[in-house]
Amino acid sequence: MNNFDESFEPPKSFTGGEMHKLKWDQASFNLNSQGKGFVLITIIGVSGSTPRNSGTKMVVSQNQSFDTIGGGHLEYKAIQKAQELLQQKQDCQVIEHFQLGSQLGQCCGGNASLLFEYFAASKVHIAVFGAGHVAQALVPILASLPCHITWVDNRESQFPVNCEQYPNVTKLLTDDPASEVASMPSNTLNVVMTHNHQLDFEISLAILKREDFHYLGLIASDTKWRRFQQRYKHRDVKPSLVERMNCPIGLEQVVGKIPMEVAVSVAGEIIESYQSLLSVSDNVSSTEQASKKSKGVAWQEVKQLLAMQTSESSDELLENESE
Repeated sequence: MNNFDESFEPPKSFTGGEMHKLKWDQASFNLNSQGKGFVLITIIGVSGSTPRNSGTKMVVSQNQSFDTIGGGHLEYKAIQKAQELLQQKQDCQVIEHFQLGSQLGQCCGGNASLLFEYFAASKVHIAVFGAGHVAQALVPILASLPCHITWVDNRESQFPVNCEQYPNVTKLLTDDPASEVASMPSNTLNVVMTHNHQLDFEISLAILKREDFHYLGLIASDTKWRRFQQRYKHRDVKPSLVERMNCPIGLEQVVGKIPMEVAVSVAGEIIESYQSLLSVSDNVSSTEQASKKSKGVAWQEVKQLLAMQTSESSDELLENESE
């Protein structure tokens, strides 16, 4: 039943010592809000002597674990399995059965069946270049969405003092914002609205050169946009890529020029764009799942585990009666 790689080790950045700071329910809520992947581990069956009872849960993320299913070698193996699932980056459910005595060397000697439920990280990444008035109104709106946001600027004073309150927003202070384009994941939704026209051009040019963006919105007047289009031509940017840009940025139906009005307009356009990204991802996942004979945990596997638990409980009862 236990078919995972015995040689697999959690990454060096893994800090299991964080596990008691948050309970599993709060940890899973926080990780989901941040758009980060995590594995929820639940003890679904026990027999004999075990550290914790059925229903006990813990959460494992890429770098941390939260709460506990009893510690010891069982928990180590559970974290090991969870870290393996996290590398797959796709929602799944897996059941594993552990014999604490003969298999794991724990003195309690019972048996436990664990359910591993992997909730994949959000596929939506938004990069906001610029921390001016519109961006300061926009980022709090985007931060309430299931996504991760990288907020880039070269001016420390422009970032609000409370921007750290958003768990899914990463503030990136850099002297060269355009160079950060290379570190963004593919299919990023990019919003370019810095305080400097030349910087806007350098950032947008770097994004166009990559060719793998899902969305590129540029805040600009008609004059600025015409000039940028001419400059893109001189830099040999494919016209088809420029046509994919959203400029002027925002939904036409949402009018207004004050920062919050512009921010709402831009947010609406981004939501429309990322929904199309999620739709494509969901279709791909559906196709992959359809190619498999079963989804989730097979009933035969659950039945086998239940039979195993019953058999082991009966054996233990007979042993106790014979003593």
